[in-house]
Amino acid sequence: MGINSQYTILRMKDTNITANILSADNFILDDFNPGSILRNLAERAKKNRLELNLSQNALAAKSGVSLGSLKRFESTAEISLKNLVMLAIALDATEEFKALFSRQKYQSLDELLTKNKLKTAKRGRRNV
Repeated sequence: MGINSQYTILRMKDTNITANILSADNFILDDFNPGSILRNLAERAKKNRLELNLSQNALAAKSGVSLGSLKRFESTAEISLKNLVMLAIALDATEEFKALFSRQKYQSLDELLTKNKLKTAKRGRRNV
């Protein structure tokens, strides 16, 4: 199965629908679907912009992101990763990127030592 594999999702009305995992906005766990995550990011970015008293034009100029891309992001939550990072830098909101895809936190020194003895994977072996 590839990244565009079809999944059957059980909705609250007990009806089955088939949706592409990357474009489905109807998950039961609404906070964990791609659309919801992107909408939350866009809302927080807009809130930060307004708290800094910046217009869309001013933020676009400060970040180097085109005004059209910024407007599209705030209205539809669609943006490239590069533009998202450029906006985050302009809004002084880059701390969150440090936690993204970060390594596991260890509960004890023994757990850390045991984990370090295991071979570090250089590449993935399984296609799921």
